[in-house]
Amino acid sequence: MEEHVEFESDGLTLDGILHIPDDYKPGEKRAAMLVLHGFGGSKNGGGAKIQAELMAKWGYVALRFDFRGCGDSEGRRGYIRCFDQVADTRNALSWLAKRDEVDPDRIGSGGGSFGAAVTVYTAGIDKRIAAAISIGGWGDGERKFRNQHPGPEKWKKFTDMLEAGRKHREETGEELMVPRWDIVPIPEHLRKNINPDSHMEFPAETAQSMMDFKADEVVGNIAPRPLLLLHSANDSVTPTEQSLEMFKRAGKPTELHLLADIDHFPFSDEGSQFVEILKGWLDNNFPATIR
Repeated sequence: MEEHVEFESDGLTLDGILHIPDDYKPGEKRAAMLVLHGFGGSKNGGGAKIQAELMAKWGYVALRFDFRGCGDSEGRRGYIRCFDQVADTRNALSWLAKRDEVDPDRIGSGGGSFGAAVTVYTAGIDKRIAAAISIGGWGDGERKFRNQHPGPEKWKKFTDMLEAGRKHREETGEELMVPRWDIVPIPEHLRKNINPDSHMEFPAETAQSMMDFKADEVVGNIAPRPLLLLHSANDSVTPTEQSLEMFKRAGKPTELHLLADIDHFPFSDEGSQFVEILKGWLDNNFPATIR
């Protein structure tokens, strides 16, 4: 069952879809998962939608929602700052914990790419998150960007864009809008995985926000709660070393899986062993029901 829902975050109304398992019985308290969408996307993006549907199929209550400024949520369009999304996740957690179907002590969070970074950071500062799943995520924005814009020429072009954004804001009081691919390059053959309602332009401040965002600094705080890090062994969007570095900094129990048969959008390949790994980890570390 899917239910359209709305909840408040810092005075803004956020829009979501709540997935309730078909076998749910009134009075039960199920484990739940927040499902966070990727950079400038929405709850209707393939990864978020498929992940939420899988969670419900496996017995979890799942909430996928639009961050502020994205999808059907309120907020300035495309104005994305990492700590705003952390706040949205914590407010979604507070809302979900009050649902009759949900065990408030057993709410996890998972996401892909940008949503993965927000998941890790939020879990690192908010102990209410009982389990965390990072899919192709990142822990250090500056190091990530240096790998996404390799070499002196590309790095200078990227940092010049940040500086131009700062000057434009100081001189005009307005944001300098920049193309999506100038912030996060994605190979042409993978761009079909970007949802049609995704933003294609962002303020330069969005890139600066990502540059300053360091989930690495708090990932160690998640332990002893379980953390799963999933990444393509040869990710052509988010460098694989980002999950490797988070794994080095994480405590127990943390699992890291690198898969050779996927790229940055694992849910685009339904035959991938990725789904089997995800299901097995959940069964062992964060089951939908306690028997």
